[in-house]
Amino acid sequence: MKLPAALREFGLPRLLIAAFLAALFAVAVATKMNLAILVEDCIARVARNGILVLALLPAIQGGLGLNFGLPVGIICGLIGCVVALNSGIPGVAGVATAMGIGVGLAVPVGAAYGWLLNRTRGQEMMVGTYLGFALVSGMSIFWLLAPFHNPTLVWAIGGKGLRTTLSLGGIYDKILDRWLAFDFGGVTIPTGALLAFLGLCGVVWLFFRTRMGITIAAARSNPRFAMAAGISDERTRVQAAVLTTVLGAIGIVVYSQSFGFVQLYTAPLLMAFPAIACILIGGATVSRATIGNVLLGTILFQSILTTALPVTSQVIEGDISETARLIIQNGMILYALTRVSK
Repeated sequence: MKLPAALREFGLPRLLIAAFLAALFAVAVATKMNLAILVEDCIARVARNGILVLALLPAIQGGLGLNFGLPVGIICGLIGCVVALNSGIPGVAGVATAMGIGVGLAVPVGAAYGWLLNRTRGQEMMVGTYLGFALVSGMSIFWLLAPFHNPTLVWAIGGKGLRTTLSLGGIYDKILDRWLAFDFGGVTIPTGALLAFLGLCGVVWLFFRTRMGITIAAARSNPRFAMAAGISDERTRVQAAVLTTVLGAIGIVVYSQSFGFVQLYTAPLLMAFPAIACILIGGATVSRATIGNVLLGTILFQSILTTALPVTSQVIEGDISETARLIIQNGMILYALTRVSK
């Protein structure tokens, strides 16, 4: 029996995951849980993680595959966050400073990252994974030796080395989430963070309709035609690497202000994996992704993570949400890697 055309277009994996999510909400209603809190947490997580998922799109469109090196951009953004915190810059100015420093670092770092991927063509995902791991480990040494002396950031004993978790309370904690926030049916909508996510989605969508964006996509989809048209495949890959690194830096700043903390040391190590799972759940492949894939995948995956813990805890003894998260996250990555590139 064939599925209807609309369901085939939506995709069986997404259909099953959407059904699972609907079942979780049905159980929540049946057990008289506070549905407003669940929905509010889902929306907050989508706004918090969305830009990190969006950061994967330029890499896929540029022919770099799934960007397992996302921590490269995240580290740039974290440096910006720490510098802004050390300077004590509050409010929107603090977020803008963190983003500005992060983007300023991400451009040359992304160019170097793209150069490295050009030298290891065909092994981009493996190289990105190990580069991200190596950079996170190297930065763990930097966080210990960095010349920061703000007593709210460094360890109390010895006065040296940044703490593992830095609080943003009173500085720029949830500054975007609270901007233009409003209540709807008992659910608080983090308008600012959602607008930042959707606004960047619009910017990326427009970018891939500019001359540079079209050349990046053309070089990925048809390298021979691009070469005949005078498009440098290596240059477009570097441009894609820079863009994905810049978005990663911006994404971690938005994530941190929404989360309320900046997490250092090994915290960024595996952040690429849930982001990759999001975009794959949304329907992206190793060689093609759209803004719709980013939006759909982020909503489905982050909503499941949000609802699985309280719902399973309410119904059964013990927590299987982490198990479900790992199955969905890594299962979708494996599913995408087994697909034939289109």
